[in-house]
Amino acid sequence: MEFQYKELGHDAYAFVYGKDGQNLGEITWTLMGDVMVMDHTFISPTLRGQGNAKKLLDHTAEFAREKGYKMEAVCSYVVSAFNQSDEYEDLKA
Repeated sequence: MEFQYKELGHDAYAFVYGKDGQNLGEITWTLMGDVMVMDHTFISPTLRGQGNAKKLLDHTAEFAREKGYKMEAVCSYVVSAFNQSDEYEDLKA
């Protein structure tokens, strides 16, 4: 899976996974200073149950680490991932 970084405008950004012009997955956030407010995660029903949302979150977490950002979980998937694992502990805002 390869994710494309997108600027959505008004300090909003995303990593998107698409194929054949179809949006199959995305994670979006608003950047507030050095905090990524994680507000939405989507995985196409055809790709669910295969760990793809975690791959998307892990890719975004690595991006945050590289940039020196923290992450605030608002999206229910990110909230759940943050609560279930300590692998994102260093990123929590």
